[in-house]
Amino acid sequence: MAIPNQFEQKKSKQSLELSNQIQELKKKKNAVILAHYYQDDSIQEIADFLGDSLYLAQQAARVKEDIIVFAGVHFMAETAKIINPEKKVLLPDLKAGCSLADSCSPNDFAIFKAKYPDAVVVSYINCSAEIKTLSDLVCTSTNAKKIIESIPLKKEIIFAPDKNLGAYLSKETGRKMILWEGSCVVHEAFSFDKILDLIKKYPNAKFIAHPESKSTILEIANFIGSTSALLNFVQNDNASQYIVATEVGILHQMQKYCPEKIFIPAPIDDDTCACSECAYMKMNTLEKLYNCLAFEKPEIKMNTDIINAAQIPIKRMIELS
Repeated sequence: MAIPNQFEQKKSKQSLELSNQIQELKKKKNAVILAHYYQDDSIQEIADFLGDSLYLAQQAARVKEDIIVFAGVHFMAETAKIINPEKKVLLPDLKAGCSLADSCSPNDFAIFKAKYPDAVVVSYINCSAEIKTLSDLVCTSTNAKKIIESIPLKKEIIFAPDKNLGAYLSKETGRKMILWEGSCVVHEAFSFDKILDLIKKYPNAKFIAHPESKSTILEIANFIGSTSALLNFVQNDNASQYIVATEVGILHQMQKYCPEKIFIPAPIDDDTCACSECAYMKMNTLEKLYNCLAFEKPEIKMNTDIINAAQIPIKRMIELS
């Protein structure tokens, strides 16, 4: 086992001290920390609630504390504010956005939607609040199939903004859907050829993938599922090695729950990086989390009309889930 060098030891000590300060400040401020699986390991470890988008949305609805600190990206903190508007919602870094949400502008989507006036609009939760106001239902990758199957067969469906998840759902449910041409750069980055090479290198490994990945990637997967589904799968499956095609942050929890197993991040096309990492997710740090609690900013502030309109499809989702 490698012995940590002095720099790593110092960094670890600083992280521990900062984590303890955050815990003390959290109690003082009557705050709760919600964190996504794709956050840095140190943030995952201090979260009160750690999970995927559906789980965090459900927890946001139940929060009793005065302040919600959302360690994730902007649309997630926005969703928490929509669900629980009377709470103060903080995001460690307001610049922590989402490439998928950015791929669907409200003005363009309103024009797109107008072409299909009778269609039911289902938006993936990875979108802006304005897109949610234009939607009939919201879904996450965990409950998307259930949401689609709740819609009467005679109804047309618009699915936005992720074309890859939409195509996967269309195949799974047999429903032809009108897809918005959006995608997540993290899940689009996986290299089909490099994954095949890795499968040959590790013949006993199972290849598992998130449904936001391209269809060519999903076609060779042994298992496809949301972030939480992937985590559950590796805990209950009998294989000892896995190649994982989703944001690399989930590997921390996989290794934590299954220390005896080997987890290999799926490679991407970029030769300068071995795995797919969301730069937006990693913008949040322990230091920023501490500062946002200490100064109670940056705060998510939203127009009341947008909150009220966006609540409708989100509440429908939570009820159906």
